[in-house]
Formats: sequence, C-alpha cells, structure tokens
Amino acid sequence: MKIHYLLISIFFLTACTPTHQTNKEEQQPPNIIFILTDDLGWGDLGTFFQNQRAKEGNKAHPWQRTPHLDKMADQGVMLTDHYCNAPVCAPSRASFLLGVHQGHSNVRDNQFDKRLGDNYTVANVLKAAGYGTVAVGKWGLQGDNRYSDNGDEWPGHPLNRGFDEFYGYMRHRDGHEHYPVEGIYRGKKEVYHNHEEVSDGLAKCFTGDLWTAFAKKWIVDYNKKEDGQPFFMFLAYDTPHAVIELPTQEYPSGGGVNGGLQWTGEPGHMINTASGEVDSWTHPDYANATWDDDQDPSTAEVPWPDTYKRFATVNRRIDDAVGDVRQLLRDLNLEENTMVIFTSDNGPSRESYLPEEYAVFTPEFFKSYGLFDGIKRDLWEGGLRVPTIVTWPKQLPKGAINDAPVMMSDWLATFCEAAGIQAPERSDGNSLLPILRDQQPATNPVYVEYAQNGKTPSYDDFLPAHQGRKRGQMQMIRLQDMVGVRYDIQSHQDDFEIYDVSKDPQQGHNLANDSQYDDLQKQMKNKVLQMRRPNSSASRPYDTEYIPALTKPENGLTAGLKARLYDVDSRWIPKTNQLAPVHEKVVNTIRGNTFPSNKSSSGNMVVYSGYVNVPESGEYTLQTTSSNQTIVRIHDALVIDGDFRAGESMSREGTIRLAAGYHPIRIYVKKKNDEESDFDLKVRFSMGGGYMSIPEEYLFH
Repeated sequence: MKIHYLLISIFFLTACTPTHQTNKEEQQPPNIIFILTDDLGWGDLGTFFQNQRAKEGNKAHPWQRTPHLDKMADQGVMLTDHYCNAPVCAPSRASFLLGVHQGHSNVRDNQFDKRLGDNYTVANVLKAAGYGTVAVGKWGLQGDNRYSDNGDEWPGHPLNRGFDEFYGYMRHRDGHEHYPVEGIYRGKKEVYHNHEEVSDGLAKCFTGDLWTAFAKKWIVDYNKKEDGQPFFMFLAYDTPHAVIELPTQEYPSGGGVNGGLQWTGEPGHMINTASGEVDSWTHPDYANATWDDDQDPSTAEVPWPDTYKRFATVNRRIDDAVGDVRQLLRDLNLEENTMVIFTSDNGPSRESYLPEEYAVFTPEFFKSYGLFDGIKRDLWEGGLRVPTIVTWPKQLPKGAINDAPVMMSDWLATFCEAAGIQAPERSDGNSLLPILRDQQPATNPVYVEYAQNGKTPSYDDFLPAHQGRKRGQMQMIRLQDMVGVRYDIQSHQDDFEIYDVSKDPQQGHNLANDSQYDDLQKQMKNKVLQMRRPNSSASRPYDTEYIPALTKPENGLTAGLKARLYDVDSRWIPKTNQLAPVHEKVVNTIRGNTFPSNKSSSGNMVVYSGYVNVPESGEYTLQTTSSNQTIVRIHDALVIDGDFRAGESMSREGTIRLAAGYHPIRIYVKKKNDEESDFDLKVRFSMGGGYMSIPEEYLFH
C-alpha cells in the first residue's frame, strides 16, 4: 500500500477535468432486491466462516449451515470487506437508504425511530428512474415524539421516502418480537400495510415467514401488472435479532411460484405456515446436535443449549427464505436481470430476550464475529464488517471473492449506475459495479463515527487489549488496507490505532507506534475532519476543530475557479465524474449568468471548482441565494445542501470552521427552468461584519 495515495489524489479529484462519459450499449435496467438481516454476524454464514469450522470438525467449535447462501455465493460475488455505516441498526439503515456515511446522516448513534431525513433515498431516486418500489419488514425510521412535535404522524413513513408500498413493522422495538399477535416474549406488536394496521389477521405468523410470503406475493403481482417495468424491493428481516423465537413448522418444500412460503390472504391463516404451535419447530440438523463443551474428547458430548438450537434454526430459516425468493425469480424468468444483494445491518449481538431458564446467548458459541474482534456497537472489524453476497447473472461473474473495502452507503450510487442514471451529488458513495466486475479497485475511504457507553465484551477469543475496552465516542477510517480506529475519544488530539487489516484482521499489531506511520496518522486525523459535518443531536469531541487546509501544490495555482457547464436531465444535481462539460472557463466571481444562454453553450448546471485560500483560521458562514438547486462542498464536507427541497427557501446557510490555508471547494448550481441563473454565494466571518462575496484574490484552481 502507498500510504501517500490520498494526499496526492485529493488534489487530483478536485482539480482534474471530468472524464467523458463512454458510450454504452443500452441495457434494460435490472430489478433490485436488497435483503437486509438484523444482527447477522460476518461469521454466521457458511461460505464466510462456518464451513471452515465444519471442515475442521472440532466438536468444541459448533457450526451452522447455510446451503442456499453458499449456492448464492457460488453464483455471484462475495464481498469480504463490506462495512456497515454504523454498528447498530437505525443509523446503519439510514445511511444505506440515504446513500451517505454517518458524518452526513441525520440519524446517528442510537436514535431509534428518528425520522429518516427528507432527502434523496434509494427509493425515490429509483422511482424517478421508472422503478416500482416496496419496503417489506423492519423500518424503525418513521419519526416519533422524541424527535419532533408531530411524532405519531410519522413523517419518515416509507411512503414519504419514495416507496410505493410498505408492509411490516413500523417501530424499532416491534422488531424484537417475531409473533405480532401472540407476543410471546415481548408483547403484542403492530404490523402496517401502508398506513393501515393489519395485525388482527396474523395469528401464528412468524415474521420471518410473513415478510418472505408478502415479498413473494408482491413480486408475482407486480410482474403480472407492470409487464417489464423494473422494481426495487427493500426486504428487511427482523431476524436473527432477539427475541430468538422458533417458527411453527418446517419450511415448506419446493420454493418459488408454487412451493415454499405462500400468501393465502385468509385472516387467521394469512400464510401457509400460520398453523401448528408457535415458537416450536427446531431444524432437524440442530434438534439433536451435541458438542464438546469441556474441550475433552474423552468425555461425553452434551446437547447444544436450546438457545443456540434456536439461533441456528432462525439463521437457517433466513437461508431457506433466500433460496425461496431466488427460486421465484427463476420461475418468473426474472433471475438473469435481477440484482440480489444479501447482507446484514451490523455485527453480531449478544441479545436473546429469552426467559432466565434459557442459556445466556453469546456470539462466542458459533464465533459469529468470524476472524475479528468486536460485536454490535463496536468499531473493531467484528462490529462493522458484514457478510455480503451479490448476484446479477446478466452482468456479474460467478464464484468471485472480492476484498475491496466498500460500504453500505455505496449501494445508492451502484443502483443508479445499474439503472442508467447519475447518482445525486449529495450522496457519498461510489458505484460498486466496477468493483463487482473486478475492473477497478475501491478508492473511497470507509468512515464510521458512533458513540455508546458500553464496553467491548471480554470474550476469550478477543485480544486482551480489546477485552473490556470502554467505547464512548468512537471513530474508524479505512484507507485502502489501513484501518484507523479510536475508542473513548477525549479530543481530536487522540491518536488513531492503525492496523493493516489485510494482514492483521484481528487488529493486534498497532502500527501507530512506528514512526514510519506518522504521516498516515496525520492523514487520518485530517481526513476525518474534512469529510463530515457536525450534528447537534449527536455531538462529538472533535466538532469544533478547525478543518485542516491542504498544502499548496508544488506546481502552484492559477487565479480564479474553473466553471464547467453541463447539460443534465436528472431531477437532482448529479455526480459529474462520468459527465463531460459542454463548456468551461475560468471565473473570478461566483454568481449567476456565468454562462449566458445561447446556442453555443446550452446547459442547465454549472459546477465551480478549485480552492479558496482562507486568510485566517475561524468560523465561516456561507450563504447561497438562489431559487435553483444548489450544493456546496468544502473538501468532502457537505456545507450547503440546497438540492432536494430547492425553491422552498431562496437563502441557505452553512457554517464551517476552517484553518488558514487552501481548501478545495465545489459549488453546484442547477437551473430548474430555462431562465438565467439567479445564484449568488457570500461568506461571513464569525468575528464580525456582514456577508460579502468571496474576494477574487482568494480563489484559485
């Protein structure tokens, strides 16, 4: 690894001329099914880790089986270094749906049931591209009265965030009980179909089965009525997360259109497994399983504790469901052009919510964290890496294993490229299609910030330096193979521990103690400030730091900003890295009519890029005045986001603390009609004075 890579590339990315979009054969956009499980560990899947335990055959190390997911991996791409955006469900899911990392998300830390930001989402972006959209299963981002005055009106309802239809649990805590009518361990829960509460007819419905049956029914119905129009399904299971409940019976045989789980639509027997005894059926592979509990082969093996028979059964149920859905796609001749993604929202948990007579659940039994240390709520690799498999037979290789470091927030940009549209500039991720096709390596940093007052468990599998480590304020950044992680941050001066996770996945050899990595330490500290924005609902000890400037390039800079005119057809300000400008020039001011409308320079979006030389360290407030769509980034920090709700306010502001020196800046202005742009950008220094245009002597490219 070249540890100076990002220091060099940050100048290149902000100053280079955008590449021309290559001509591509027109392709029919794929259907997309994103399957998200709840607290499934990297090590819980056969093909990632459990098969290795089975091969070793050590009965002191029990194992699970996931045959359908193993087959999916054989027919697609395994992403071994896929990270969630946060080590707990609500912020992780929010970052996926919004396509932004936690430094730009409105849902952070443990803000369960906080409304998802009113902005671009995977659903409304794909809907604009002609997709039908549906969310099935766990939501938990609807908004309630802890975060807003109109809480129970649920401003963040899926139907308000781009989904055409919703069926599932609205509230976060409802997902802790998997029989909504019987409420065996956590009380009765509510299931919603769009805005209607429908749990009355769901007797004996195990939610894992219920979500699968509804998802299958929806796909069949959509395929009949839409005749080739693509769809996006967000299938969010509330399992295997606690409470660890069992289904009523074995998984129905066959799978697909005529087999597997079926939606009957009959109240009281809504799905074909809504019969028999609730919380009763254990998979036969585990019902009589035994293990070497004392690690002494000379003594008799003992039965697995029921807690772990339950856990393995629930995971096998997910595996069966994935096989069932994939068989449905084959039956409907949809498999070839459907992208299916299977993953988890965060690392494994130690929660069971079972009565005291059951063995206490711990992910140690199956080593659900795999090769790593850490669990849910940790920023060690075990809390953040999630098992991810992708299939798209028409486009992706089979049996591929890819170790590129990528994030959940990359999927919005990925779906956009697959759908043939440009991703919103507001999103942080990059398309994974070149990586999935093994055409180029990952270049984006992986970034996570999170706070929680617990400790890393003191499991024997974990290194002594990690056991019992206080979490507090935490931060993680990965640059290529190098991971920087900070626990219990007191100030930004705290050093990152640095690990080469390609060679040291358990993070046992801290390279920060080696002076060879001093430059990388500085780079990590700078980068985590340059790519995020503070959020008052989740304060950090580094929120008030001045964002570091860049070193002036040796070849010098030229006065003025580059202004590039684009002709775009998206509803949003798009990323421009794959677009060619229709005209460009150098300007000394940032305001409207940079490119007066005429035949030789027709376009509807101007991007100003270059550097602003900040004369002294301080707090600066930028103000845009425009009825047009606008975005302002300094470094990678989103200072002004005036795109999604453009027109509601003529004036938008963003305050940022900048160290003296050169800072890359990008300003996007997209006209909503054929009129001349009315854009203006001004700045105010916190030490006094009013707004003023940025003096031309401070602008460079």
